[in-house]
Amino acid sequence: MAPVLVWAAVGIFALIGCGVAFAAARGNTGRADDYYLGGRVIGGAISGLSYAATTYSAFMLVVLTGLTYRGGIGALGFELIYFSGLTLLVVFGPRFWLASREWGIVTPSEMLGRRYGSKAVARSAAIISLLFLMPYCTTQLAGIGLLLSEVTGGAITLELAVATGAVLAIFWTLLAGLRSVAWTDAGQAAVMLVAALLAVGFVVAAIGGPGAFVERVQAERPEWLDVPGPGLWALPTFLALSLPWFFFPLSNPQVSQRLFVVRDLGAMRAMIFWVLGFGLIFTLISVIWGFAALILTPGLENTSAATPALLASGAVPVVVALLLIVGILSAAISTLDSIALTLGSMTARDLPGRALGEARQIFVGRIVVVLVIAFAALFAVRQAAVVDQLAALSAAGLVVSVPAIVGAFFWSRGTAAGALASLVGGAALAIWMALETGISVFDPMLAGSVIAASGGLFVAVSLLTRPRPEALDFRGTLAPKLRAHGVW
Repeated sequence: MAPVLVWAAVGIFALIGCGVAFAAARGNTGRADDYYLGGRVIGGAISGLSYAATTYSAFMLVVLTGLTYRGGIGALGFELIYFSGLTLLVVFGPRFWLASREWGIVTPSEMLGRRYGSKAVARSAAIISLLFLMPYCTTQLAGIGLLLSEVTGGAITLELAVATGAVLAIFWTLLAGLRSVAWTDAGQAAVMLVAALLAVGFVVAAIGGPGAFVERVQAERPEWLDVPGPGLWALPTFLALSLPWFFFPLSNPQVSQRLFVVRDLGAMRAMIFWVLGFGLIFTLISVIWGFAALILTPGLENTSAATPALLASGAVPVVVALLLIVGILSAAISTLDSIALTLGSMTARDLPGRALGEARQIFVGRIVVVLVIAFAALFAVRQAAVVDQLAALSAAGLVVSVPAIVGAFFWSRGTAAGALASLVGGAALAIWMALETGISVFDPMLAGSVIAASGGLFVAVSLLTRPRPEALDFRGTLAPKLRAHGVW
């Protein structure tokens, strides 16, 4: 594809995104909760599309499509496990929202610190998020780099593509915080879904229609329709990837923080429906897209390049291909700026030894946004070929926060010592296993050991210690309010 066309599409996308960001910036009040949470007044449709764009990022049409290309129908099962994990929002969404309103909580790590009455718990959760979200940031920028460089045959270099995504993410996030991110996310999600539907329709038509598509897959790649398939989706690999990803809505702070931003529980219900609908459609699109790439562009060594190879195959009209490129680019930027903003808020609110003023919190957060995205960009240039492994490592590391989060709302006996042991012990084990033992992220021993260790430490240490006097009683305080709102 001609680089001038790609740059023109990216330029139009950037101009529209900047216009939206400038409009969003007019609503800023200078308060930290306004910058990081959009003033807690985001509606259901905007928050739902923003959540969807943040969640269903470049991972879908870069990583999931590549996993389908590499291992077949097992990718659908893996993604449906993640999709089923979104039902956790029904149980935990109202609780997160009420806790944030009741005590003015801004970050998920702050929520844990307040619940267990320990600044050390909040700091540990924030540091763990910084460590394990960096690989996921790298995944987004690597996805942008692979996409733009591959579809132009290298005319747009990997480095230039990554830099473009990084600059846009930094600018939009610094300008207006969550309000800018949410508004741009909503438009980006709509573009991505429409473009993906059009593109998958064209590639299926190029193969001969739905019937011919199914027949060719059955005839040419029958093993890709079997379970476990050609090798990737053996049961151990399936468990290794699915276990931590099921808990994604709780373990990943950039998405759980979105539960703080809606204006009321009615908006949260609407948000959940938008996310579930978008997620199911986009999951099916990504898997079909992977099979189409397998038929039309066989023999790829780097399966993460399946999407750009398919776009360059001529099966998709140029206008639709450009629209999809913009959609994938926007989804990656959406996830990237959401992660950077969340990490900035955690650093500003949870790491300092004393509380910072509103202006200082925003200033510190902005510095962190720049540093996080810049570091991810540098790493993406070097490790673009392993985006699937980076995403899996991130999920396996972040899952250590789940026991403390579940205990915060459903086990009043949980203690600060138990939460701290769970977070630090689980994270240390994940790092040791990944770096020292050389265990693969596709080995269930990594995720299984981390989940078992963090859960076991939380329960055991909590039973041996006492809750702190300053700990908040989420369960007792929130229960009557939940019942008043009709929530179990």
